[in-house]
Amino acid sequence: MQGSEKSSRRGRRSTTMDGMPLNDMPWWRWRAHVRSALHMLSDPDFQRERWLAGDAGFGDVTDAVYRLVEDTWLDNWSAEKYIGTIFRDSGEAALVDLAVLRVLRIMHQVGPDAPVSAYLEHHGWPEAVRAAREAHVRLALNDGDEPEVPPRPLEVLERLTQVR
Repeated sequence: MQGSEKSSRRGRRSTTMDGMPLNDMPWWRWRAHVRSALHMLSDPDFQRERWLAGDAGFGDVTDAVYRLVEDTWLDNWSAEKYIGTIFRDSGEAALVDLAVLRVLRIMHQVGPDAPVSAYLEHHGWPEAVRAAREAHVRLALNDGDEPEVPPRPLEVLERLTQVR
């Protein structure tokens, strides 16, 4: 968040977690996990360079899907349930719901233990990537972050979401 920008809290600036406002969203740790997953799922270059290469520091597709739905249960109900806690508005929620549905459909078809290549070669993968990209960009911009920065390793996400 830039110095001249304000958080979503009327006129008050919040502290940030590597650019993501900590005080703006009550469940910011969950939001960080959802954002991390969407970021990885939305970047085909990252998927080839990290997931296909087996770079363990970034997990794999199944890890990303798990982060996307782990705490939120977005595989069981709509992101609308979390407006004002994890998601800022219905626009964010709708984009996240679409991405979750696209990715989970593929996961159910190829199986959670399928190799990364099975996901990336699935006929529906480009549409899942597109949906994840739209959600990622919206959430990143709403948090004052640059959406084009490459995804961070999971150890960075863990450090950022530790309680201080």
